[in-house]
Amino acid sequence: MPLPNDLSEKTTIVVGASRGLGRGIANAFAEAGAHVVAVARSAAALGDLADAAGLIRPEVGDAGDPTVTGTILDRYDPRVVILVAGASPLLRRLQDHTWETFSVNWDTDVRIAFHWLREALLKPLQPGSKVIVISSGAALNGSPLSGGYAGAKSTQRFITSYAQDEANRAGLDITFTAVMPRITPMTDLGRPAVRAYAARSGQSEEEYLRPMGELLTPEAAGTALVELARADAGTVAHSYLLTGAGVQALT
Repeated sequence: MPLPNDLSEKTTIVVGASRGLGRGIANAFAEAGAHVVAVARSAAALGDLADAAGLIRPEVGDAGDPTVTGTILDRYDPRVVILVAGASPLLRRLQDHTWETFSVNWDTDVRIAFHWLREALLKPLQPGSKVIVISSGAALNGSPLSGGYAGAKSTQRFITSYAQDEANRAGLDITFTAVMPRITPMTDLGRPAVRAYAARSGQSEEEYLRPMGELLTPEAAGTALVELARADAGTVAHSYLLTGAGVQALT
């Protein structure tokens, strides 16, 4: 008989699974025995992911579309939902942004988190379910070259805690938590950011990254998220920092 926190034969939805940390997370959950629904807008990238792991089912859709959100949750009735999808910010100084480039992550990342958190509460997900929102370390430290990115990521963290409060008030046994990955050159999102911030500080990329210790990889992110999904609900913190060494609870 499977253990209560065993992921085998349970459905995990990974939103933004076609690349980077999302891809690593989807693969890790499939390796843990979960039935993974990989959501992304790119059919080609999802096809490659599905071919690499037999437990991954591709689902092409726009994560920011509320009709897509409700449809996917109703169709698959997941026990774990992980939100990774978001826009890549334009790396410019504040004065070089327009409002449209500055606000892109508010219109994408925050919108996605809002729709999925809202639908998880309205459905609601089954007792014991977990919703994990992948925010960013920028929510803690700022990000002066990426417009409104840090503020949008901080808002994702806030609304995840709001969702947990609403679940508690309604007596729903659903766990909501936010995870903030440290910047890493191991993804398409982080690589140009590392390059830009190293140049801004007058350092080489190696010098800029040295104080960060072990670099976060998609594989390490997957391992850490599987452990978090398996954790007893009562031990899960409201938010975590994610590094190459794993997750660290934040207060």
